[in-house]
Amino acid sequence: MRPLTEEETKILFEKLAKYIGENIKLLIDRPDGIYCFRLHRDRIYYVSEEIMKRATNVCRDNLISLGVCFGKFTKTKKFRLHVTALDYLAPYAKFKAWLKPGAEQSFLYGNHILKSGLGRITEGTPKYQGVVLCSMSDTPLGFGVAAKSTAECRHADPMSIVAFHQADVGEYLRNEDTLT
Repeated sequence: MRPLTEEETKILFEKLAKYIGENIKLLIDRPDGIYCFRLHRDRIYYVSEEIMKRATNVCRDNLISLGVCFGKFTKTKKFRLHVTALDYLAPYAKFKAWLKPGAEQSFLYGNHILKSGLGRITEGTPKYQGVVLCSMSDTPLGFGVAAKSTAECRHADPMSIVAFHQADVGEYLRNEDTLT
């Protein structure tokens, strides 16, 4: 487990800024301590500094994970955000979209969001902006990218895509199914 390089930090913060904007600093300086990002086997972990210092006593080969996995770097050095980061990013999200109950299941199966399934969307959401997708009861369900701006959504056809699927909480079940 090692600290991120300048390039890795830049790539990570650019991806996080798509979803939470300037609130990145709120992830690091929290009231319950200082948190940091660490790289281990191409995965980025979000961990408190206190736990990280204790983990230095564990051999690197024996360390499987530490903290919460926020995502991983692909072989082409792009960063993919994992759904495990959802609970940490949802409270700070600048743009959110709420799904109708009928569209929740479709999204959790890995499908894009249609205009007919969109309950509401944050005012002023630009096109291709990262959004956190929630149920109507404000439970975070996953990440997406706005396919249309808020203004375009108002006049869109009911069967047009308004948000592209990125990650959702149903991935756990789909991945479990492929392992058995």
